[in-house]
Amino acid sequence: MAKWCFNYDSGEYEYIDRNGFSFSSGEFVFNWDNSEYQNEENDDNFLWQDDELDW
Repeated sequence: MAKWCFNYDSGEYEYIDRNGFSFSSGEFVFNWDNSEYQNEENDDNFLWQDDELDW
């Protein structure tokens, strides 16, 4: 699923997937804001990062 991300090279927001493929321009981009994907990863791994959980 592509997310609405900023492409620094074009200076515009585009639909870019996790691998860096821009559906708006039809090519891979290398200089883009992937913070939406990083935030999603951090949320998914949140429970596994706490080493002090006592079960």
